[in-house]
Amino acid sequence: MKIKKLTIILATVSIMFAGASSAFAESTLDIVKKRGHVRCQVGTPSAGFYNLNAKGEWYGLDVAVCQAVAAAIFGDKNKLEIQSVSSQARFTALTNGESDLLSRTATWTMTRDTQLGLDFLPPHFYDGQGFTVRKDSGITSALQLKGAKICVTTGTTNELNMTDFSRANNLKISNVTFEDWNIRDDTYLKGGCDAVTGDKSSMAANIAAFPNPSEHMILPETISKEPLAAAVRHGDNKWTDLVRWSIFTMINAEELGITSANVDEMRANSKNVSVRRLLGVEGNIHKGMGLTKDWAYDIIKQVGNYGENYEAYIGSGKLAIGIPRKGTLNELWTNGGLMYSPPMR
Repeated sequence: MKIKKLTIILATVSIMFAGASSAFAESTLDIVKKRGHVRCQVGTPSAGFYNLNAKGEWYGLDVAVCQAVAAAIFGDKNKLEIQSVSSQARFTALTNGESDLLSRTATWTMTRDTQLGLDFLPPHFYDGQGFTVRKDSGITSALQLKGAKICVTTGTTNELNMTDFSRANNLKISNVTFEDWNIRDDTYLKGGCDAVTGDKSSMAANIAAFPNPSEHMILPETISKEPLAAAVRHGDNKWTDLVRWSIFTMINAEELGITSANVDEMRANSKNVSVRRLLGVEGNIHKGMGLTKDWAYDIIKQVGNYGENYEAYIGSGKLAIGIPRKGTLNELWTNGGLMYSPPMR
């Protein structure tokens, strides 16, 4: 009888504590609203994705994701604190609550998704890893890198991908690792490595900043899949939903032909029910996320659709790194790419 009674008491206390815990638990959205801004993590400045202008303001494709989330919550894309974090500390800073959101050319992998306490969101850029060499090296294929010393940033998927590529092709490549990609590239330029490896988009941006860009080239092989995606802490479904659908809003807006320039006209005059629903003219798609009816309108008006941001920062804009979108996986699904939004209804 005593054992049975003790069991009942412990079970009751357990239920009480569980109830108290759930009662006082706050979602990231609640915390962000009370704080008054989003803490969004990027890396050290990287052209195209997260860079600084002369005024010290951040811009880029990954920054646009941060801005979209801030616009959805506050109606103001500038309600935002951008945190520049090293590759080694990035996931820890997110899981321990220092950052609300990570948006920084991070590759979605199975181990990261299942072992680090993270949830990855829809990829907003599809990339792949390659190699940069000097044109006068005579190397025209990655398969000619046998015995080469390759500069690579540690704490990234690039390091493991290169090791796998070397083993699969019996190249006996030597990794020369760096925590800072600026030091990595400087070592390569000074002759400390035969080549440098990384995501092709970032290497294209880096080459453009070399003293003599025309002396270098990216080899044709792509040795990995690099779906670059934002990430949040695992288990906070309300916050995950908000970030996920903020990204989908940018993609869906492009699908529907809504831009930052025409969004007011579309909201006032469009008869398309999908447009009207997205822009809050009818329906109630906002209710499940605890946002106002204008949440998607604010994203599009202040940040723009996906295509606008791609061209501004990756494609042909003044601040872009010059990677054409046509024919790539980053095209809309209607143009043969992988950019696709589920129905927003």
